[in-house]
Amino acid sequence: MTKIIHRNLRGTLPYAVSAQGLRIVDREGREYLDACGGAAVSCLGHGHPDVLAAMHAQIDRLAYAHTSFFTTDVAEELADTLISDAPAGISHVYLVSGGSEAMEAALKMARQYFVETGEPGRSVFIGRRQSYHGNTLGALAVGGNEWRRRQFAPLLIDVARVSPCYEYRDRRENESPEAYSERLAAELEAKIQEVGPKRVIAFVAETVVGATAGAVPPTPGYFRRVREICDRHGILLVSDEVMCGMGRTGTLYAIEQEGVVPDLVAIAKGLGGGYQPVGAVLAQAKIVEALRAGSGHFQHGHTYIGHPVAAAAALAVQRVIKRDGLLAAVRNRGAYFERLLREVLGKQAHVGDIRGRGLFFAVELVRDRSTKETFDPAHRLHARVKAGAMARGLMVYPMGGTIDGVRGDHVLLAPPFIVSEADLDEIVARLAAAIEAGTEEVAALHAPERRTRATT
Repeated sequence: MTKIIHRNLRGTLPYAVSAQGLRIVDREGREYLDACGGAAVSCLGHGHPDVLAAMHAQIDRLAYAHTSFFTTDVAEELADTLISDAPAGISHVYLVSGGSEAMEAALKMARQYFVETGEPGRSVFIGRRQSYHGNTLGALAVGGNEWRRRQFAPLLIDVARVSPCYEYRDRRENESPEAYSERLAAELEAKIQEVGPKRVIAFVAETVVGATAGAVPPTPGYFRRVREICDRHGILLVSDEVMCGMGRTGTLYAIEQEGVVPDLVAIAKGLGGGYQPVGAVLAQAKIVEALRAGSGHFQHGHTYIGHPVAAAAALAVQRVIKRDGLLAAVRNRGAYFERLLREVLGKQAHVGDIRGRGLFFAVELVRDRSTKETFDPAHRLHARVKAGAMARGLMVYPMGGTIDGVRGDHVLLAPPFIVSEADLDEIVARLAAAIEAGTEEVAALHAPERRTRATT
């Protein structure tokens, strides 16, 4: 019996023993094709020799030095690299150990900025429903993942909330994407007025929504209008790119494609590619200068921030991405991936929507395509699809509660940037079989319900 408190205390997991490229091997010798990068983490796949060599070299030189005493060359070099490629005006980096830590730090930095600049009355964040920003209490509070929030709600700060940018479900018939963006912007403006413009610290959003709703991209003009509204009221814009950033959507930062610049950006997963726990907050110069001119420090910290081995791994990952032209590869392979998904899965009766960017896609599953009706959540279709995929040697990232934390099922796909067209062919073929088997199984469970309705 395991002594680990695993995510699922009622099940058992296979033991991973080795991995190379896109494939992980378990203790029984079974091989799994990693089509989700774990959780959109393994952007270079597994066992990349350049990253492993960089980590070994750093361990030989210096494994750890606490940041209250020292900085290190490798952490400084990582920061320089990130800033050189960051959105305009981003001047400094705060290194942490993961995505939740990055978001928690971003929230505290945003609050401290207003304290330092003489606006301590700003105490409210605005987030979106069906979003996810991490599992620590502050990040969980700002996020809108109702399933994760529910039992911890009494511990969470109050956060104002607006609708997600969820075109498949929420754009009205005969409403253009641009008009939909404008309607959402008007909702944000109304929420700011309801809270009080001088009370709002920041609007927090994933540029492309990750696992909670499944690779949901913004509609045209959405973030430009958000940026305009934030600027008009002196509100910060915090972009959560923990999952969608660092090249996942085809540009280093997903927000580049929206033509706006955020005040704070949180990154993690693809930053270090899974080789070490690492994340970061990138901040506009005005925020850092306000802290420097005020108290002279950021009132925050963790033991392992700026860890030298983590910094070495992240630096190596980013160098490989640049050297090997992997952003272009993500765009090219992503276009092929989308075509393939639409050609193969678009024909399946229970595939409602296929969406995403780059190598970041999701398939939303429905009981009825014409009405977008979902399957009964009690049947846990997403879990059945995951189990079916694993049985076929495929790792995908399904999730339930797509619509409101209860209803809806989707499958998230985030293969490594080194994926080939042949790999994508195999991924889609195995996924198609898993979805077909899972939906047929659940549809059969619905059949008695249909017969009962017919007789009554």
